[in-house]
Amino acid sequence: MSYYFTKTVEMTFDDAIKHVIEELKKEGFGVLTEIDVKQTLKKKLNVDFYNYKILGACNPNFAYQALQAENKIGTMLPCNVIIQERSKGKVEVSAVDPIASMKAVENSQLKKIAEQVQAKLNRVINNL
Repeated sequence: MSYYFTKTVEMTFDDAIKHVIEELKKEGFGVLTEIDVKQTLKKKLNVDFYNYKILGACNPNFAYQALQAENKIGTMLPCNVIIQERSKGKVEVSAVDPIASMKAVENSQLKKIAEQVQAKLNRVINNL
């Protein structure tokens, strides 16, 4: 089983980020964190890297349900979505598969929540 969903789109890196955020909003997610990997690697290691961003997406309703079911589940939150420019005009967008993430946690309530979040993240990726 893969631990992510992915799709390559033909658009600029910045446009891809905007579209991903719009699609996440449609599914009830907000972006809590945004990590610019390219900028961070340049600053910390002085290396050049391609455009790569990590968005920490959270759906408050599902996060609340998950935290009620398992108080340590915050170690696996938020749901990460990555946007990486693989070549000029080709951007790969990938999202974590929450069902794969939750396999390590034996809690049937989480499985139901993960299935719902998986469907939403799948729609985000497919709608790009």
